[in-house]
Amino acid sequence: MSRELTITSGRQIGNDMIAAGVGAALAAVCGAALLAPRTRRTPPSAARIKGPRLWRRAERPTTTAARRLNRAAGVLAFSVLADSAVEHYRGSFSNPAMYVPLAVSGLALATSGHGTMDRRATAHRIRDASYSAALLTGAIGTGFHLYNILKRPGGWRWENLFYSAPVGAPSALLLSGLFGFMAERVRDARSGSRPRLLGLPLGRLTAALTAAGLLGTAGEAGLLHFRGAYHNPFMFVPVTLPPTAALLMSEVALGPKRPRRVFSRWWLRLTAAIGFAGVGFHAYGVHRNMGGWRNWRQNILNGPPLPAPPSFAGLALAGLAALSLREEAKDA
Repeated sequence: MSRELTITSGRQIGNDMIAAGVGAALAAVCGAALLAPRTRRTPPSAARIKGPRLWRRAERPTTTAARRLNRAAGVLAFSVLADSAVEHYRGSFSNPAMYVPLAVSGLALATSGHGTMDRRATAHRIRDASYSAALLTGAIGTGFHLYNILKRPGGWRWENLFYSAPVGAPSALLLSGLFGFMAERVRDARSGSRPRLLGLPLGRLTAALTAAGLLGTAGEAGLLHFRGAYHNPFMFVPVTLPPTAALLMSEVALGPKRPRRVFSRWWLRLTAAIGFAGVGFHAYGVHRNMGGWRNWRQNILNGPPLPAPPSFAGLALAGLAALSLREEAKDA
């Protein structure tokens, strides 16, 4: 039997929980390292960088921001693809429409990979169509999930929110499509011009949507962790740190232009690290069920959702893209 340390709140932390925390922290550090900026030399005045065997043009700031938005859309699409596959399998695909988000999110994921590798400063029609489909599917799916809650006995009440279809999953697909569509608008902006959508600066608009997405995702995490009675102290992390990131992004959306927002940038990286670490904690939660991973077919369905935490990472990437637009692309 492992030794246990008693804390003031009455909960107990065992050695296995400490090991899970250390493992999740290592995963978070690795994820944050992937998001850390690479050291780059300042391009020459001719905007050319000399490679080992050829000359290549320096990438426009708007193209860099667009690729970051493509990356954010891809992470959100992956989270929706995995989450909807598990949850709709749990529902035995009783409604044929349950297959639609799998196909659309898979297409959005592939499209985002293509956009991430594309260094051209022009929009792509196929990517536009794919992201538009994801946006529309996410909006319709959100309506379906809200209807699923309201049609239950008692309607809008805590028990139905706990155990009915989660509203956050289709909303994440909606944001994936929206961020991807905005990426194409950023990429297609003329050199020296400020990217806009519906007359609004895309840097501020991206920051505002990121703030709203972080608040919604943190709210859903808080709801499900409340259902779990916050039995693990680490369950308080996704309901405290991401809302702070949302406040910082609100300042980016509404505040004055600043040359650098170092604190906001690193807080977003911390939020992304929470997304990576959360997968480790949820995997540990699956392990705690009877049979552990040997009974994975049942425990993945009954344990904490593995695909949910990466949504924080996807939203943090969108926030980093917003900072790039406001700082590097001179977004007003």
